[in-house]
Amino acid sequence: MTTATAGTALAEALRERFPNAVQEADAHAAWIEPSAIADVCLFLRDDPAHDYKMLSSLTAVDYVEHFEVVYRLTSLSRNATALLKARARGRESPSLPSVSGVWRGADLQEREVWDLMGVAFEGRPNLKRILTWEGFQGHPLRRDYLEPPLPYSWPHGG
Repeated sequence: MTTATAGTALAEALRERFPNAVQEADAHAAWIEPSAIADVCLFLRDDPAHDYKMLSSLTAVDYVEHFEVVYRLTSLSRNATALLKARARGRESPSLPSVSGVWRGADLQEREVWDLMGVAFEGRPNLKRILTWEGFQGHPLRRDYLEPPLPYSWPHGG
């Protein structure tokens, strides 16, 4: 059975190497300072004690006041997973450093987050739309995409 690494344990290990990189942690995840996310990911991939060679998924959540980019890491040798999160602030041009140089699998996932949420990834080549077409206006998974928002219930009692 795969073991989920506690966010608090991961944060403790990361604070030894990156004293200012961990913002907070709970039982499930560690929140990383946005400017440090690529360095932290490189360390977690290359350090034999962690060995997170696989980025299982990279996605984002729109909390209106910020976007949270979620990184699910997997260590096949240790049969373990870990969850990192980083907050991208601002509605106009939120961004984080790219991890496509750490894991090639991040390439398409970062493009998807850019296309659907509008979170840019600094330092990566080829940041262009992947699911919508070039020229598409906006980012369709943002909470503020439709102005005004669609109602949650049908107007005629449905």
